Amino acid sequence: MWSSEAFDLDGYLARLGYEGERAPTAEALHALHRAHVLSLRWDNLDSFLYRSVPLDLESVQSKMVRRNRGGYCYEHVTLYAAALESLGFRLTALSGRVQLGAPKILPATHAMLLVEIDGRRWLSDVGFGPSPLAPLELVEGETHTEGWPFRLWHGEVTPGADGWALLQPGPDGGWLQRHTFTLVPQYPVDYAVGNHFIATSEHSPFNRRPFVQRIRPDRTDQLDGFTWTTTPAGAGAPAEKRSVRPEELPGVLAETFGVELTSEERAELLRAVG
Repeated sequence: MWSSEAFDLDGYLARLGYEGERAPTAEALHALHRAHVLSLRWDNLDSFLYRSVPLDLESVQSKMVRRNRGGYCYEHVTLYAAALESLGFRLTALSGRVQLGAPKILPATHAMLLVEIDGRRWLSDVGFGPSPLAPLELVEGETHTEGWPFRLWHGEVTPGADGWALLQPGPDGGWLQRHTFTLVPQYPVDYAVGNHFIATSEHSPFNRRPFVQRIRPDRTDQLDGFTWTTTPAGAGAPAEKRSVRPEELPGVLAETFGVELTSEERAELLRAVG
């Protein structure tokens, strides 16, 4: 399903610095999820610069494994699903509707995986940006992953649709709905449709300005246009914001986010934001 027969598992695990077991166990899933989130960045630079984001496995491997670049959720999940499939995990791809306070129903353009191990189901969401550092068991209630609190809720998530909502701490001290999702299986062709919208549509938020995120155990760094925000781990921790000048972007991307641009990409970025 996810082209795992053409997947460079050794290269991917080396990119993650993963040396654990290669078996479809809960322990391996937790370790792989954490390593993926901490090692591979979230960035929309291809959709911003080129409005073109190929999802074939070879292109995604070349970009994210060999060229030390990041990607957005469809790319992350294409890579991660091939890895889990190679290791024998039983997985289902899902689509979610990102909310984050939006007053209306938004399109289902977020990709994630549901992994079943020994009768337990785990939401493994590695491509959101500030993703949880561990899979979340698909049961209602609150959980913490290394200082980051989350809550899962089950019910009617859109009119007539039974599903789940993932919540995170909101700015007012309560819970903010991050995204909703149903358990309807998705396939690579479904992700190709969502990816086309995100990369090319005038209604997409991810082809208008550079957007990059990096997660560390103790903080998350986010670059949104020319605003660089650092948020320490833990609910209610104050964020630090600073402005970045256009000519500083390549340096900030390399030094803070670990995103090394080629000379051509650097020139294209400066042209696009100039």
